[in-house]
Amino acid sequence: MVSRRLQNIEESATLRMTNLANELKREGHDVISFSLGEPDLDTPKNITDAAVESLRRGDTHYSPSPGIPELRLAIAEKLNKENNLNIEPAHVIVTPGAKQAVFEAILAVLDKGDEAILFDPAWVSYDPCIKIAGGKTVFSPLDPDNDFNPTDVASYITTKTKLIVVNSPSNPTGGIFSREVLQEIADLAIDHNITVISDEIYEKIIYDKEHLSIGSLPGMEDRTITVNGFSKAYAMTGWRLGYLATSHELYTSMSKLQSHSVSSATTFVQWAGVEALKGDQSFIPEMVTEFKARRDLLVDGLNNMGIKCNYPSGAFYAFADVSAYGNGDNVCEKLLTEAYVAATPGSAFGPHSMDFIRISYATSRERIQTALQRIEQVLGYK
Repeated sequence: MVSRRLQNIEESATLRMTNLANELKREGHDVISFSLGEPDLDTPKNITDAAVESLRRGDTHYSPSPGIPELRLAIAEKLNKENNLNIEPAHVIVTPGAKQAVFEAILAVLDKGDEAILFDPAWVSYDPCIKIAGGKTVFSPLDPDNDFNPTDVASYITTKTKLIVVNSPSNPTGGIFSREVLQEIADLAIDHNITVISDEIYEKIIYDKEHLSIGSLPGMEDRTITVNGFSKAYAMTGWRLGYLATSHELYTSMSKLQSHSVSSATTFVQWAGVEALKGDQSFIPEMVTEFKARRDLLVDGLNNMGIKCNYPSGAFYAFADVSAYGNGDNVCEKLLTEAYVAATPGSAFGPHSMDFIRISYATSRERIQTALQRIEQVLGYK
């Protein structure tokens, strides 16, 4: 009864771990969840006020499928000013979450049998989207000793390669691709006529480095689809608001896909997005400062007990090597059932990441400290 297209698609590992943690919570256990990539901060008041005002104005009807003109203009202005991209408002599509933008972009690019390069470890939903599109995922491993940057992208390109997905800063590693790596990917994309999807949802959450959009590099304007959203930078996960932008003709195909699937993002939520982009931005550096303090607390604690973990350059994830204690799946099960600490096994992110676990430090420092104590009690020192 189930289509072949969906038979090999697994549920999201991050949501699965969250559901297991919630079950233990309902049983009365004090579970510390490091599994879900969601800021634990409230959406800034000026943004929620803008949504309330929009509701009171009666903005409860359909919006244009690609988004309200005011938000598309604000997004284009942001991309031009901050990311050095040459994007017209007419080539912006506002989506119900950045995940929908990724889905539309992949379906617009790939045909059955096409290959797409993912950098392993990669966010859990890229591979299922590629499979749904009929494509084949080719995993290119990242180097944990070099901020999880790729080392030999060219060797994974074939005559069937049609897409490369870039996610910098990265989920799950927090790594940031260097300018040299992005230039290498750009050169390969140009030489082999490959489209690049650049998922930049964590671009605002960076520590001591700067963000670079691959679409701003020479020759990449017409072969890059830039994806972003509001969930992470503005603590708006539940609002479901994202966007994609490209000067490529693929815009037309993605626009058709949106109109025949989700129709549009919620109208009054889009007005909240306008305020997020054009309003007070002081919330963001304050949030990043707090995340950095949490990162240092967590990574220091893990390394002190013998769990090898880099200091991530961005996002709010630590990707820890737990091979001294077993593989990532076994360690996550042990931590959840014995320490009541929920993390996500590295196997969810790619075949080369079995020895790792992802820890989201989007929770308070107090909870992180308690979790470190529990982890130490269960795993001990190595």
